[in-house]
Amino acid sequence: MSTLNLGILAHVDAGKTTLTERLLHAAGLIDEIGNVDDGSTQTDTLTLERQRGITIKSAVVSFVVGDVTINLIDTPGHPDFIAEVERVLSVLDGAVLVVSAVEGVQAQTRVLMRTLHRLNIPTLIFVNKIDRGGAQYESLLRSIAERLTPAIIPMGSASGLGTRGALYTPHTASDPDFTSRLVDLLADHDDTFLAAYVDDEAKVSYGRLRGELAAQTKQDLVHPVFFGSAVTGAGVDELISGITELLPAAEGDADVPVSGTVFKVERGRAGEKIAYVRMFSGTVRTRDRLRIRRDEEAKVTAISVFDRGSDVQRDSVAAGQIAMLWGLGEIRIGDAIGPKGTASERHYFAPPSLETVVVPSSPADKGALHVALTQLADQDPLIDLRQDDIRQELYVSLYGEVQKEVIQATLADDFDLDVTFRETTTICIERPVGTGAAVEIIDKEPNPFLGTVGLRVEPAQVDTGVEFRLASEVLGTMPLAFFNAVEDTVKETLHQGLYGWQVTDCRVTMTHSGYWPRQSHAHQGFNKSMSSTGADFRSLTPLVLMSALERAGTRVYEPMHRFHLEIPADTFGATVPELARLRAVPQTQEMRGSSYVLEGEVPAASVHELQQQLPALTRGEGVLECAFDRYRYQQVGGKIPTRPRTDHNPLDRKEYLLHVMRRV
Repeated sequence: MSTLNLGILAHVDAGKTTLTERLLHAAGLIDEIGNVDDGSTQTDTLTLERQRGITIKSAVVSFVVGDVTINLIDTPGHPDFIAEVERVLSVLDGAVLVVSAVEGVQAQTRVLMRTLHRLNIPTLIFVNKIDRGGAQYESLLRSIAERLTPAIIPMGSASGLGTRGALYTPHTASDPDFTSRLVDLLADHDDTFLAAYVDDEAKVSYGRLRGELAAQTKQDLVHPVFFGSAVTGAGVDELISGITELLPAAEGDADVPVSGTVFKVERGRAGEKIAYVRMFSGTVRTRDRLRIRRDEEAKVTAISVFDRGSDVQRDSVAAGQIAMLWGLGEIRIGDAIGPKGTASERHYFAPPSLETVVVPSSPADKGALHVALTQLADQDPLIDLRQDDIRQELYVSLYGEVQKEVIQATLADDFDLDVTFRETTTICIERPVGTGAAVEIIDKEPNPFLGTVGLRVEPAQVDTGVEFRLASEVLGTMPLAFFNAVEDTVKETLHQGLYGWQVTDCRVTMTHSGYWPRQSHAHQGFNKSMSSTGADFRSLTPLVLMSALERAGTRVYEPMHRFHLEIPADTFGATVPELARLRAVPQTQEMRGSSYVLEGEVPAASVHELQQQLPALTRGEGVLECAFDRYRYQQVGGKIPTRPRTDHNPLDRKEYLLHVMRRV
């Protein structure tokens, strides 16, 4: 039996979780379809999800169709929880992108489709809610082709739109318009198929057309579109058939070395970590020891796999499957498991662009709050918990205000902690301007550490992150552990640059190295004061790195969003000055009927206020779509934005050494 790991993705309120319920019902796993508003769905298991009627955490449920086991992963639709979607993308064989027939293509829909296509994840499109008032068909197909992808083919027609009796009728071989459109679409991507069709149209059977459609869908070249209603069940059987026919099953060899990815971590009833792992190759058995990072191993103590609606204890899990693993105490989301397991730094979506300080209502709860936020950071690393020891404050990163409300409710419900938040602020980044270098030599002033470190910092291409390299002249007899200590410390130190923001898009080269080997006084044991240790390199590296960075210089960049704004034409005069006040820059504008459509960019710091002001400016008729676009260099009011440091401040040598060595 083959396995298909399937993601269900959508903009919030498109009906994604209800579709999941309908699929489980059609597969015979549940007798009654749960209701999102009532909090009775299978995949929204958190109390907060049931209360709010939204998906916050991804959930896995398994069912069987014919000879295919489908591991279905329901993901959040709200953009504040896009990190959950990001983690799921790396484990999918295929996806269903849900679009509302009423609201149509929305901001999050476009972001998701672009990312699915960039990652070459085969995707079907399901247009939901054809039974709702205002449901569209032809106009929505045009919108999908214009705003998502032109490579679509409607697999059927919808009738009775906007009524409870709305139906979906699949196209067949007897529909000449469908076969003609299918031939045109497939020929655009396969010259061999086009030549065969031109040579002898009669020899290209409908069966071959369907086979070619499946082949091109599995290559992410075309995207079949299905219509239906998750509430009434219209079109769902046809969608299930499309999933098994058109999307690829998992591949992988169970008899080769282990390879897998951790896409979710949660806590069990006893507080133990449970890792959700997608297996790409090999087989993991209980009591196996797994390499989870460069120098760390852990033993698997228990395994559960997903089987027909529940998780079942097993002795092993093989390639292609998803399992929950116990015993990996130091596991983190994004870790790869296997002989060469390393932490993944891939990001498919923009990182959070907002941050806030979490304040316990009772000062006595500061310790408990740190423990609780640390556990939440295990489940969502992108909240990026930072502790300011000087001010005794805890910072978390956010995608939006809804995420702040969820963190507050989770702390209250799960940890009995009452908290408030400071004002939300924008997270900027720093990039090097030029090249800078610095070096400190062992046993030479002013270096107090038993190690030699030389570093060169220079700019790299945008969106490449931080690259660490070793110059050829430093390769020698120094232990690898010392090089690793420098590399790890470089990446950690660059979380706070000259202005306190994370430094990215740079290349750091280690140009000098040196150490004292293990030695001792005569006839005595190892003497740390005469021998280099990893602590020497971890302590020295921040001083050298920040000296090099000061010589290179950095610029601060603020996050910018692309916006698409539709407003009534008569509100144009009132809206444009407000856009200017919020530093939004319309780059295109056009009249469409009685509406104005503006597109441009707006600082992330202004998005929330623009959303709040828009209803009053446009009589509640304005429609705004925003999505992160890029980081832009712009000194606001001539003043460079800064962020308070939370480290030992290697920019101030005296202060740094006071903390690190407890002396000058």
